[in-house]
Amino acid sequence: MIKTRFAPSPTGLLHVGGARTALFSWLYSQKMGGEFVLRIEDTDLERSSKVSVQAILDGMKWLKLDHDEGPIYQTQRFDRYKEIIQQLLDKGDAYYCACSKEKLESLRDQQMAAKQKPRYDGCCRDLGLLSDGTQDLVIRFKNPHQGSVTFKDHVKGTITVSNSELDDLIIARTDSTPTYNLTVVVDDMDMNITHVVRGDDHVNNTPRQINILKALGADCPEYAHLPMILGDDGKRLSKRHGAVGVMQYFDDGYLPEAVLNYLVRLGWSHGDQEIFSIAEMIELFALEDINKSAAAFNTDKLNWINQQYMMSLPLSNIVGLVKQRLKVIKVDVANNTNIDTIVDLYRQRVSTINELTESILYCFKEFDEYDAKAAKKGLRADSLEPLKSLSEGFESLTDWRAESIHQIIQAVTERLDVGMGKVGQPLRVAVTGGSFSPPIDQTVEVIGRTQTLKRILRAIDYVSKL
Repeated sequence: MIKTRFAPSPTGLLHVGGARTALFSWLYSQKMGGEFVLRIEDTDLERSSKVSVQAILDGMKWLKLDHDEGPIYQTQRFDRYKEIIQQLLDKGDAYYCACSKEKLESLRDQQMAAKQKPRYDGCCRDLGLLSDGTQDLVIRFKNPHQGSVTFKDHVKGTITVSNSELDDLIIARTDSTPTYNLTVVVDDMDMNITHVVRGDDHVNNTPRQINILKALGADCPEYAHLPMILGDDGKRLSKRHGAVGVMQYFDDGYLPEAVLNYLVRLGWSHGDQEIFSIAEMIELFALEDINKSAAAFNTDKLNWINQQYMMSLPLSNIVGLVKQRLKVIKVDVANNTNIDTIVDLYRQRVSTINELTESILYCFKEFDEYDAKAAKKGLRADSLEPLKSLSEGFESLTDWRAESIHQIIQAVTERLDVGMGKVGQPLRVAVTGGSFSPPIDQTVEVIGRTQTLKRILRAIDYVSKL
């Protein structure tokens, strides 16, 4: 059975790169009818935190990347790692090393000066050191000197590394805690992981891990190393490009379906198709179709995809998220029966839930001031007569529907012999506070008669004082 895993270290937030790795691992297990394991690699006790663990769990839940097994915490498996380390020592596949930090730094400096690849020289490899509990000893894996490691990477193709290029890596620190390259091997072996999907910064670790697996008599999983994600300027992705924690996208009003759709297109494609349902992702995804070159993160593209989902998801989904956002910013809409209509008017015109929410606030609460640019353009001296005429027309209107409202606006333009912009734009600024809204007749309808008349009078007073 196919079994994949996502194994983040809880030393920070779940970022875009990690989320993409999780998605690709999840998709492959789904496509192959396998299982997906969530493993928290928290052995770095100084840098790992409960906050980071929760951020990972929250991000996975929000993206609906459900795991079949886990979360499994490495810190709960120290006894197992200790057992495997002792097994390697007993078989002669590992040894104690007494080299001090100062000695290793001096060795590295010498090798760098000689333009050699920095690596451990095997000083303690054949000394047969034993631990009496009083010395600061590390344990190193005895890497083979002869032969080479060859593995087929689903993304990069066949990779071969000579064992002579690999040094004897540390598998246990002086305090006996295991290192990454040991724990990941033991976990993948014990959990029967068949396919490892991870970033290509781990390519150099793979031959070392394969050699440890062979020493343990375990089967090696297949590997797929994903190219890194760059900013659209070609530089390593950072916060200035939008490399924030996944839950920041939730806070900013993005939809999980859109974020997943965007992530799957960061390094994978199927023809020219841009929008994929989860079912389509699962059906079409293949490890071999992952691009070999780095992907570029583009916020504008993410916004476009999010907008497509804003328009296509069921209205009730969008309304529910807007209500959540309104509650966060403490705007009460419990008694407003027009919210479905309002949201439906606006979701065609915005990119995020937050943008939608901000755009419709004028429907539920009074605004304190006009947008400066909108007021300068729309509330001028020549706006006074159209606003007064609109006030008179709306005052006598009993059928408060968009069609009737449009007739009043049209009648004012004809009587004053001006274009629609000379009437509609002052009205828009008066009732919304800005220059952006759906068709003005629909906007006035959802605001309601009382608020519309009140705001027009306020605008008349504003213009009169210019």
